[in-house]
Amino acid sequence: MATDSEREPLTNNNPKLQSYYLSLESRIGYRLLLGGTRHFGYYEHNTYWPFPISRALRLMEDKLAETLNLSSGAHVLDAGCGIGHVALHLAERYGYRIQGIDVVDHHIAKAKRNIDRSGLSEGRIKARKMDYHHLEDLKEASFDGLYTMETFVHATDPKAVLANFYRVLRPDGHLSLFEYDHSLLEDSTNNMMQSMRLINDYAAMPTNALSHPGVFQGMLEDAGFTHVVVRDYSENIKPMTRLFFLIAYIPYLIITFFQLERYFINTVAGVQSYQGHGHWRYIAISATKPGGVLEAAKH
Repeated sequence: MATDSEREPLTNNNPKLQSYYLSLESRIGYRLLLGGTRHFGYYEHNTYWPFPISRALRLMEDKLAETLNLSSGAHVLDAGCGIGHVALHLAERYGYRIQGIDVVDHHIAKAKRNIDRSGLSEGRIKARKMDYHHLEDLKEASFDGLYTMETFVHATDPKAVLANFYRVLRPDGHLSLFEYDHSLLEDSTNNMMQSMRLINDYAAMPTNALSHPGVFQGMLEDAGFTHVVVRDYSENIKPMTRLFFLIAYIPYLIITFFQLERYFINTVAGVQSYQGHGHWRYIAISATKPGGVLEAAKH
C-alpha cells in the first residue's frame, strides 16, 4: 500500500499555470534577473539604484518574517515555494522549520537540490509536490505560520484555499500573504485593463482579477481570520519595476506589434507594471487564526 509520500498528490488541472512556469521566458528570465527567485525586492524610500538585486530580495523576505512574527523553531508552511529561496532565507536567518509545497515538478526538484546544498540540518526544510487547493494530507492545526509570496494570485478557488490555510494553522497561528491588488474595473476598456486581462490569463493569475482593495481582507475575515493588517509596499518595489521597464521596453514594442504576448507575458508585465503603477499595489497582508496562545509567537 502506498504511503502519503509515495502517493501521487491530488492537484488541480491547471495547464496555464504549468505552461507559464515551464516557458523559456519564465525559466531563463527569472534566473538571469533574479537568480531564480520569483518575487519583488524591497527598497527603502527614495532609492533609485536597484542593485544589488539579491539584497533587495532578501530584504523583502525579512519583511515577510516581520509580518509572520514567529520565533525560532516555529513550524511554517510555504504555499508555493518555487525553488526554495524564500524558505532557505527564513530557515537560515530566523530558525523556522519549513514545509514547502508547489505544484510545478521542476520547482520541487530544484528546491530539494538547493536544500541539500544549504548545509542546514536534516528536516529543517522539506519540499514536496502539493496543491494548496488540496491540503488533505496535512494535519489540522499543524503549523504555527503560513505564507504565500506572490503565489495566492494563482488560486482558481481562493476561498477554498483560505479555508485550507485556516484548517492547517494552529490557534493563534499567523498568516502572511504578499500579493497584489488593483483599482481597475473588470469591464473597463482602457489599455491598462486590457493588458491586465492578458497578464492574468497567460500568467495564470485568476485571483488577481478579483483583487480590488479590501477584497483580500474580506475573504480572510469570511474564512475566520482576525487582526487583518494590510501594508502597502508599492513604493518600495519601484526601483525593481523601473529596472524591468527599462530592460523590457524595446522587446515589448516588438512583441506587441507581432501579437506575441502569450509567449512573452513577463515582458509585457514588466512594462505594464511600471506604466500602471498608480493602478495597482504591492501589498503584504497579515492575519491571525483566533482561539489560543501560540507558544512559538513573540509577545
